[in-house]
Amino acid sequence: MHRRITVFTFQVLKSPSIIPTQATQLYSQLNPFARGTNGFALFRLFSFTPLHRRVPDPDDPMNLMKEDGVSVCSQMWVENFREPDRLVSNLISYLRRFELWVLAYQKVCADEIGSYVPRSSITRSALEDLLALRNAVLDNRFKWGARLEFFIKSPKDKTDYESLSKRKIKAILTTTQPAPFQDKLVQEVLLMILEPIYEARFSQKSFAFRPGRNAHTVLRVIRRNFAGYLWYIKGDLSPILDGLKVGLVISALMRDVRDKKVIDLIKLALVTPVITSPIDGMEKKKKTKRKYQKKKVLAEDEPKPDPYWLETFFGFAPEEAEKLPSWGHCGILSPLLANICLDELDRWMEGKIKDFYRPSKSDVIWNSPEGEAEQGNTSWPEFVPTSGPDKTRKMDYVRYGGHILIGIRGPRADAATLRKQLIEFCDQKYMIKLDNESLPIEHITKGIMFLDHVLCRRVVYPTLRYTATGGKIISEKGVGTLLSVTASLKQCIKQFRKLNFLKGDREPDPQPCFRMFHATQAHTNAQMNKFLSTMVEWYRYADNRKKVVNFCSYIIRGSLAKLYAAKYKLRSRAKVYKIGARNLSRPLKERKGQSPEYQNLLRMGLAESIDGLQYTRMSLIPETDYTPFPSNWRPDHEKALIEYIRLDDPKTLEEQKGCIQEQGLVSPQDYISMLVWNYKRNAIVMDQLSLVKSAGLLSSSYRENDDPKNKEQEESEERLHASQIFVTRIMDNITAH
Repeated sequence: MHRRITVFTFQVLKSPSIIPTQATQLYSQLNPFARGTNGFALFRLFSFTPLHRRVPDPDDPMNLMKEDGVSVCSQMWVENFREPDRLVSNLISYLRRFELWVLAYQKVCADEIGSYVPRSSITRSALEDLLALRNAVLDNRFKWGARLEFFIKSPKDKTDYESLSKRKIKAILTTTQPAPFQDKLVQEVLLMILEPIYEARFSQKSFAFRPGRNAHTVLRVIRRNFAGYLWYIKGDLSPILDGLKVGLVISALMRDVRDKKVIDLIKLALVTPVITSPIDGMEKKKKTKRKYQKKKVLAEDEPKPDPYWLETFFGFAPEEAEKLPSWGHCGILSPLLANICLDELDRWMEGKIKDFYRPSKSDVIWNSPEGEAEQGNTSWPEFVPTSGPDKTRKMDYVRYGGHILIGIRGPRADAATLRKQLIEFCDQKYMIKLDNESLPIEHITKGIMFLDHVLCRRVVYPTLRYTATGGKIISEKGVGTLLSVTASLKQCIKQFRKLNFLKGDREPDPQPCFRMFHATQAHTNAQMNKFLSTMVEWYRYADNRKKVVNFCSYIIRGSLAKLYAAKYKLRSRAKVYKIGARNLSRPLKERKGQSPEYQNLLRMGLAESIDGLQYTRMSLIPETDYTPFPSNWRPDHEKALIEYIRLDDPKTLEEQKGCIQEQGLVSPQDYISMLVWNYKRNAIVMDQLSLVKSAGLLSSSYRENDDPKNKEQEESEERLHASQIFVTRIMDNITAH
């Protein structure tokens, strides 16, 4: 009886077409003990059914994580690269996706605590706070730069803000504080939404603050595309990034994005003032000497400070890469907003490049505009042969952040005209006054400094070989110029002097790096090796890579030798090299009461392994990387996106099928379907000969009007032969497997 009632209940729930009166009649027939067919009996029937399911709670964060955040981001990148010119108007749907907020939480936590937090390790309370932050952003309850009221706090923030004293609360509200954790989360979500939109639209002439592009990309583009340019305009547009107005940023955003929620969030981040403590008005505290200073112990979730070599490298960065834009409470959004504002300058320069181009027949290296064909010698792109007085007029342009470089092949008057137009454009568009001194015009012979590298040219006389009409190889002496990208040794000395590694102008003298005084010899050598490896990678594309890295190695090795001489009281560098060898790999001080044989102590595990300094000789330094760089280069992730979109397009499949049909071939899918159909129809396995004949009939069916001419008959026979060979190979593979 109970089983029949359960089955009946399932049928009623499954098919709602059953009306209640019929349901009560059936229930009264099935249950003879029912007193009446009233609604109370039907209510009891439906309320006690075991198949009743609860409605999922919309406020439960676990129910909102339906997909992976990375897959949602990938979907956004594919959609924007598929239609890069579309006007985006509905971004609030992505702002609601809780998966993006969880992914932003993982990324910000990795920066905060120094370790990645898996999705399964996020606590439920953190997910609930994250959901509250998302709802506050959607309901316009979120405030940038909050100091005391948070929807979610950092995992390492253990402060109880409710029990703080008035003095501490006043200090928090009036002094400079780091960006709140919840602000970083909102910035990260906005970056994940806006970056794929604008990366599909940005010009290929900008390289700073973009994924897959760096300073090395700029140097390789200059070596590839700037060969033969005589005049250069080097401009510093950093004042545009310093005093940029809010209205200009919002208008640049609204060219492509028309979502009110996102625009209002960014506008509020730009308008909200940042509280900073005044430097001059700070009260000087009296310094009191402590008898005992307690050593700071790092907490379990507190990240360790940056190693010495990493901090040193950031101090060694070129001038163009030192400045990072920071606007209001935008944080990591500021570089993206800077590129959005300067993208119009890139588009304007691209139009000027097309208008300026004037080809010349005598200048054969540039007989086609950029992008249509490979120009010149692709294996030696920096070489430009000399030509007559009638030369090609051409121009190119790159931008790295707020720094631009324009190369011009033509008279200086054209460069002066372009500079005047550029000054007028910046005045009208960005409302900033530039002058001729901020945009100097320099000739290639004087050397152009860009990204700590000097661009110059050398006249070379290579031997040009070509084949004459009779097949005879003729060798002639040619004349041309070679573009040279050389690391600036003067700039390298300046950076080392800024880091207190050396002193002196004419004859630089290494100075001991006393910051590593309390570290062991093995740890100090390891840190310096990392710094040297970074230098080798930074000067990877410089023509004088060996020379400049050898100089860096000399400075660091001399600095360490002076440090060890002061630490172990060895008086001079010569004595340090005598005991510790040229690369400082041997221990300079033995432990008392132990055998002085370092190898025996190392084998027994009683001594620490000491790695010697790298690149102590010039022969150990790697050569300059002259790998050819394509003219229309794109990062790997953009290539993968474009290829995926092309393969996902149904037109690509139709084109491939049409190409197979034109050549009279049979695709493996068609062959397998034909094999299965013949087996179903005849119920026997066909031999290879019959399959080849059927393949020939299939290939002949693709050809429409057969012409009795001999030429077309030969082509059909060749196609049939090719299809037969193709089918035979497939059969061999099937029998082999």
